[in-house]
Amino acid sequence: MNIGITCYPTYGGSGVVATELGLALAERGHEVHFVTYDRPFRLEHFHERVYFHAVEMAKYPLFEFDMYTLALTSKLVEVTQYEKLDILHMHYAIPHAVSAYLARQILGAENIRTVTTLHGTDSTLVGLEPSFLPLMRFALANSDGITAVSRFLREKTISTYQLDCDIAMIPNFIDTEVYAPRESCKYREMFAPNDEKIIAHTSNFRPVKRVPDVIRTFSKVLESVPAKLLLIGDGPDRSECENLCRELSICEHVRFLGKQDALVDILAASDLFMLPSQSESFGLSALEAMACGLPVISTSIGGIPEVNQHAETGYIAEIGDIDRMARYAVELFTNEAKYTAFSEAARRRAVDMFDIKKIVPLYESFYERLLST
Repeated sequence: MNIGITCYPTYGGSGVVATELGLALAERGHEVHFVTYDRPFRLEHFHERVYFHAVEMAKYPLFEFDMYTLALTSKLVEVTQYEKLDILHMHYAIPHAVSAYLARQILGAENIRTVTTLHGTDSTLVGLEPSFLPLMRFALANSDGITAVSRFLREKTISTYQLDCDIAMIPNFIDTEVYAPRESCKYREMFAPNDEKIIAHTSNFRPVKRVPDVIRTFSKVLESVPAKLLLIGDGPDRSECENLCRELSICEHVRFLGKQDALVDILAASDLFMLPSQSESFGLSALEAMACGLPVISTSIGGIPEVNQHAETGYIAEIGDIDRMARYAVELFTNEAKYTAFSEAARRRAVDMFDIKKIVPLYESFYERLLST
């Protein structure tokens, strides 16, 4: 198949999944064309059967605001027409699904099929804005196929937008040969020179991620167990988090690492992963940690329980229950047998349920069903 993929190319779960999907499809013999405003950050190297088409933005004094939706539409028309695409796969509905619909109307192409994959906030937050809600409902209703990355997101989208069409649940995935435990990691001694336990958290530091809860939980853990905290990523709450570390007098035990390409090495050097989000449609960062053998302590919201199994691959607590999360962490750090069992179960679940080799064929089958109708 010739497949067009549009995503947001910056750091973020939807862009990561879309890019990895495209690369995996190309390895399986398909031709993949990425159409977006910048090269996806995981396309650093040349890949056979993978192409990138940049969306050009017109600059004209009359246009006070950029019209990306229309520019993307034009580029999708061009690439579909000249590369003879079979599928347009839009990751993150706003505005990509709208552009795909317009492109198909312009082309009048009966053989082109449009797929929209919902990743979370496009359905649960952005799409609910009054200025977007009618457009979101229309774009979804007029997609040839829709997928969601969790059962939670699937059910919430159907009920919220009152859709008659079906939504297929195809979960997020990772390459468990890349995200894997490592017996010795060069960063371990750097982060924990006295063999302290290491807690990791990675996010975009938005309020919804509740990174201050990670810090407060860690401060309580530190009262019982020598430990270090690694905070990976960046965003609007970072300054608040740095100030909180100063207030709690734990700066010497906390490392703010910013955005990192060496995520696997950092996770492999860690012992435990924490995800106290108040909204999470899947929890890709938790899955990445589990694949590296880290038990996860998370909240019970959204799609996280579909990934992290309570009392098996980690523990689940209610939002804001810092005391309970701290007790869970101390329990795992002080019970070696339980920690080992949880670590092995976390790795096993990532491999058995979410490995890229198991999930990509589900997308292939989905495409084939659409093209056969």
